[in-house]
Amino acid sequence: MTLYLDSALAEDAHTAYATGLVGGITTNPALMAIAGRPAEDVIGELCDAGHGTVFYQLASASVEARRDEAHRMLAVRPGRVGLKIACTSENLALAAEFSQAHVVGITAIFSAAQVHLACQAGAHFVLPYVNRSTRLLGDGLELVRRMRAVITANDAPTRILAASVKSPTEAVDTMLAGAHHLTLPWPVIQAMGQHDLSDAAIAQFAAATK
Repeated sequence: MTLYLDSALAEDAHTAYATGLVGGITTNPALMAIAGRPAEDVIGELCDAGHGTVFYQLASASVEARRDEAHRMLAVRPGRVGLKIACTSENLALAAEFSQAHVVGITAIFSAAQVHLACQAGAHFVLPYVNRSTRLLGDGLELVRRMRAVITANDAPTRILAASVKSPTEAVDTMLAGAHHLTLPWPVIQAMGQHDLSDAAIAQFAAATK
């Protein structure tokens, strides 16, 4: 299980990597917009902040433009940049093309059928939106369970990198549902290390030493 940071901010990356808790970074167009700088600069800084794969999501309007965008971003830090590709029929063909030589994750997945095709395309990761799927479909955790079952049935090396996880409880539930990895905003990672009873115990020990 690898924990990824879900952010396009260099300060988040440096903070998270300094803890030793994360092994990579995921970004998306919304997060890149928050960063507010050229994509090549942002991805380069995120790669330089630490180890592991930094995922960039293709956002151009046509397949040809997305192909060009992919080559441009992969060249930013060769061997360090992974491609996130939204799940459509034409994008699955693009994923199959790039997955032969580069790390590819299929994102915006909302069905087990899409996972089956992602496996056939050679995707290294599939990225379900857990919280969003619960809101839109009724049960994001059940989607993760079905995704894991499809991967097992395919005997595929594809791994579930779950996104849209909004709380420590949802993070644990997503792991138990079958996700191989999680990508989380920095505040959620921080919250996972905290508990009111831990704080109370620390205060009690501190009082005992006075």
